[in-house]
Amino acid sequence: MVSGLINANPVIYEKEERRARSSPSVGYDKYTAEPIDQLEVFDILFTFVDIKDPEHPYSLEELKVITEDAIEVDDNHSNVRVASAPGKVLMTGGYLILERPHAGIVLSTNARFYAIVKPLYDEIKPDSWAWAWTDVKLASPQLSRESMYKLSLKNLMLQCVSSRQVLFESRNPFVEQAVQYVVAAAHATFDKDKKDALNKLLLQGLDITILGCNDFYSYRNQIEARGLPLTPEALAALPPFSSITFNAEEENGQNCKPEVAKTGLGSSAAMTTAVVAALLHYLGVVDLSSLSKDEGSVDLDMVHIIAQTAHCIAQGKVGSGFDVSSAVYGSHRYVRFSPDVLSSAQNASEGKPLQEVMTTILKGNWDHERTKFSLPPLMNLLLGEPGTGGSSTPSMVGAVKRWQKSDPAKAQETWKKLSEANSALELQLNILSKLAEENWNAYECVIDNCSKQRSEKWIEQATEPSHEAVVKALLGARSAMVEIRNHMRQMGEAAGVPIEPESQTQLLDATMGMEGVLLAGVPGAGGFDAVFAVTLGDSSSNVAKAWSSVNVLALLVREDPHGASLETGDPRTKEITSVVSAVHIE
Repeated sequence: MVSGLINANPVIYEKEERRARSSPSVGYDKYTAEPIDQLEVFDILFTFVDIKDPEHPYSLEELKVITEDAIEVDDNHSNVRVASAPGKVLMTGGYLILERPHAGIVLSTNARFYAIVKPLYDEIKPDSWAWAWTDVKLASPQLSRESMYKLSLKNLMLQCVSSRQVLFESRNPFVEQAVQYVVAAAHATFDKDKKDALNKLLLQGLDITILGCNDFYSYRNQIEARGLPLTPEALAALPPFSSITFNAEEENGQNCKPEVAKTGLGSSAAMTTAVVAALLHYLGVVDLSSLSKDEGSVDLDMVHIIAQTAHCIAQGKVGSGFDVSSAVYGSHRYVRFSPDVLSSAQNASEGKPLQEVMTTILKGNWDHERTKFSLPPLMNLLLGEPGTGGSSTPSMVGAVKRWQKSDPAKAQETWKKLSEANSALELQLNILSKLAEENWNAYECVIDNCSKQRSEKWIEQATEPSHEAVVKALLGARSAMVEIRNHMRQMGEAAGVPIEPESQTQLLDATMGMEGVLLAGVPGAGGFDAVFAVTLGDSSSNVAKAWSSVNVLALLVREDPHGASLETGDPRTKEITSVVSAVHIE
């Protein structure tokens, strides 16, 4: 055994002065991907820098074991790409949004789906060139699922090679279609040299991991099982990206595929969009690192077209597309695209080459309309989960369509009135946003005072013209929402479906009567799934408490107007970025 110090007289170096990190410049956008530099990696490793050498009372920096200058970062060549896309709440436009030229207001949220894409192998497998197939792994840690696929580099189609049981439980048609159509889009847009580079990258395989924020899924059962109250605080105590629960696995004694318990935020659209965005960026088809605030970029338009295509094919029908649109672009006013633009995609199942199909789709006439919109300042979106059972949106939509055919005159009259009420609400909210810009002090004062009062008292705030304009718009928005709810209920009664069930009506009426509540309603197609409220100032906490007292769980969801974005790393390890694989310490 060696006694004494191995190095009795080490060379001691002075600590270098730390380089200060510059503050974000004016106009900083947190959704713009920032390059990783030496200092950021050094900050991550700083814990180790201050570890004392076991033989001496000196830090590793003083012994020059590690310094900032010794770290090399090549962020541009990091092989991991992460993108995210938000969930949605359709505030107006339920049912009407299915048909042009009717519009709907869709709000994107802070609940986001993440897709992590990286090579499956460090090097190209020797037999890959011969077989012209590559491997694709899809992992969903929250479901404890993993599937393996073979991707043909000839016809660009995926083939699942997992066992039958895994195939039954784990197949994800939305991600499958996303992979196929992204690769097809790359082939459709690249020249020969880029295609060669693309194939080399694909031959390293694709390792795709998908993660959804807890808000996409119902955790009522876990909270109740722990004996905790149904409060946002109980939800916030759950670990991020918690394991997902399922509804009953058996029905009438027969084994059936278990269904994931969801909250109606459009998980499939957000997931599809995140995968499309991450893959397109990973393969070099688009560059999402420079999106900044330019939400109308050509690259985002590419993400939108492919995500809409993959989502429609996966669900077996061409929907309105508002959920995918909000996942790509964020909050906005939306008018759907003409369904014919995806007719070529539907022909893909008939044997038409996927690259040819994708070329046609990219050149198609995408005539959807998108107008910028977000809630006015000092207003908060609150979403509640009543826990009274889910509703089947497709069956409800089918019932409404049958009613339209059976009584077209009445249906047209109801839709006209509903459309007018939707437009009235949109107008009043836009007026409020404009008033906030023109006279912030007056706007802030009225919102603050109204947040502490019931709506019948708001008129008392109209003490001067600038205040009166704000109060008038607030009351106009409430009146429009009452009309929307009335027409939605009438449509549901005529079609024989519970668009606003009696239990929801009682809850919404009580919510609308609370202090500081501007709006309350059922989002999207309605039913038992969820309720929403728009509150003023700090009043949302009181609404959440009131909901909890009647067994309604207020979710942690808030409006976030940003759409798809590139992330700097795995969301599960916030401090450890994708650049770690590109770090070299001398």
